[in-house]
Amino acid sequence: MQGGRAGGGPRERILAATAELLAEGGREAVSTRAVGVAAGVQAPTIYRLFGDKRGLLDAVAAEGFAAYLDAKADPRPDADPVDDLRAGWDEHVEFGLANPALYMLMCEPRPGTAPAPAAVAGIEILSARIRRIAEAGRLRVAEERAVRLVHAAGSGTTIALIAMPEDGRDPGLSAMAREAVIAAIATDAPAPATPGPVGAAIALRADLPRVAALTEPERGLMREWLDRIADRSR
Repeated sequence: MQGGRAGGGPRERILAATAELLAEGGREAVSTRAVGVAAGVQAPTIYRLFGDKRGLLDAVAAEGFAAYLDAKADPRPDADPVDDLRAGWDEHVEFGLANPALYMLMCEPRPGTAPAPAAVAGIEILSARIRRIAEAGRLRVAEERAVRLVHAAGSGTTIALIAMPEDGRDPGLSAMAREAVIAAIATDAPAPATPGPVGAAIALRADLPRVAALTEPERGLMREWLDRIADRSR
């Protein structure tokens, strides 16, 4: 790899160099020295722009995920929300298999610290998809639990497929996991309201953002109460 890349400012060159090193050799290939040589900058420039290696890797992950999102089409307002979740699952797995090193960086556990910005963005998109299922009256469980289950199963499936040799991957594994999760959280058609407080809590939780009579702090408190009622197994 030649140093002193042409085009773009220092930040753009550093991000491009880091992304290339990550794709070619994984996280171990990304060092301040290697990035500096590839981007044609000195180490102090990297530290000034990104703080440290963690900040640099977070920025690369966020940039890669943003490019992935820019290439996606927004779901049609009239699209079936469960089919939209299916499409999102498949796109998520495809992204991970096409960008394994970047994906593993995004999914890296970070106990005691804030999650990577790209991971936060992914959860926000997933939460919006789950919210649409709830608004359609097709969610079986509390929204938070549904988000956690889909995130855990989708990430786990993608990581498992990444770990397999390309010529040995089971093409049906992702679809089986996807349908098992969807069956656990969603109904095939709008379900009649579940009698009692649980059904009422799930329905009101989905509509809570549109309740103008409450302030934001009041909505936050109501959201916590409704989640506790909806998730009886806690």
